[in-house]
Amino acid sequence: MTPGSLQGLSGRRKFLGLAAAGAATTVLAPGIHLIEVAQAAPSAAASATVRWGLLIDTTRCASGCTDCVSACSRENGLSGGTRPTDSQWIRKVEIKEIKTGRSASLPVMCQHCAEPPCVDVCPTGASFKRADGIVLVDRHTCIGCRYCVMACPYQARSFVHEPVVDQKPDVPRGKGCVEGCTLCVHRIDQGGGPACVEACDKAGHHAMLFGDLNNPSSEISRRVRELASVQLRADLKLDPGVRYQGL
Repeated sequence: MTPGSLQGLSGRRKFLGLAAAGAATTVLAPGIHLIEVAQAAPSAAASATVRWGLLIDTTRCASGCTDCVSACSRENGLSGGTRPTDSQWIRKVEIKEIKTGRSASLPVMCQHCAEPPCVDVCPTGASFKRADGIVLVDRHTCIGCRYCVMACPYQARSFVHEPVVDQKPDVPRGKGCVEGCTLCVHRIDQGGGPACVEACDKAGHHAMLFGDLNNPSSEISRRVRELASVQLRADLKLDPGVRYQGL
């Protein structure tokens, strides 16, 4: 290839790059552009020194109790799964050991895996993992293909089938997008914790513990070290950030 052709190729690449950047400036609302959203996506609060996670004590989780589910719906503006097409970011699951007959009730949500398959299969990068381990969906780049829904072994993602009204300011949602548990990232970035954990504690159950799995001094790390806990589908080696005791 001649120097002239190389220069022409470089020029075309530069042009395509500028064109792509220009396309990304599509206006979402007055004063808001996609390129600004993309640049602002990595939160200043997210740090690789932290890995947020949950520890759920199934011995304290009562069958029929839906305090965590209701709290999630209220916090994130969800309908509560009253219809098959409704989004539900956390659900209660009843399991039973066939050999012993022992049963347990447990909440299941996005497991915020260290190796999330939803991120691997996403063709646009809309599914991504923050530095602090929280797995999210960028609704501005989600094309609704639902590859991530099929890839998730925990059935923890929902597709928004209908227009969304009365949205919560901190929880943007939209028709045609995939969504799931965010660990209430908007609360975490303000120094708080997930609404489900708060509701569980307020009701006196204390079945859910939120904290930094990377901090050996944190309560969640101490309990994971000292008490037996399991990861759902540990055989898949996804290293979920949600752990369960009593299973």
